[in-house]
Amino acid sequence: MKAVEIRKLSESELNKKLFDLQSELFNLRFQMATGQLENPAAIGNVKKDIARVKTIQTERKLNINKEA
Repeated sequence: MKAVEIRKLSESELNKKLFDLQSELFNLRFQMATGQLENPAAIGNVKKDIARVKTIQTERKLNINKEA
């Protein structure tokens, strides 16, 4: 998910997205531990999406406007 798409979400949608991504990361880590994970790169992608959401939440909290 791109940062531009995330910026279009409301605060409640951002919180839900963050919760969903954290749940997905938990499930991917569980699959990795049991040897069922087929794409290990998925963990990195989910981590980056979580970081994007948290960054945008912080920007909004500090009233920083980013257009990129």
